[in-house]
Amino acid sequence: MEKKCLDCGAPLRGRTDKKFCSDQCRNNYNNKLNRDTNNFVRNVHGLLRKNRRILSDLYNDGKRRIHKDALFALGYNFSFFTHVIEAMNGKKFHYCFEYGYSEAGDDFIELSENAQYLEYQ
Repeated sequence: MEKKCLDCGAPLRGRTDKKFCSDQCRNNYNNKLNRDTNNFVRNVHGLLRKNRRILSDLYNDGKRRIHKDALFALGYNFSFFTHVIEAMNGKKFHYCFEYGYSEAGDDFIELSENAQYLEYQ
């Protein structure tokens, strides 16, 4: 029985364990196989980068307290963040990489920068 390329179906010659006729077919096959996963990861990473950029711009402009609606109007998506840190006083900080926020009451949030994250850069 003659083996065929997993991507294009061309007959294979050479090693008995060969699966593809060329590097191009191998790349095509693996790209098709991982396309859905890669798109999901790419979209989530894009949202995280956008959130980080919004927080970074506000923080670096000197803003430390902002209304949630203003953040939402800038395109911030509160469902996407990289990690949560709970302080000793019970306050939770939602971070998007090194920039984050905590609830300040009355729909306001306080922006913060996690200096520990910068040590790992």
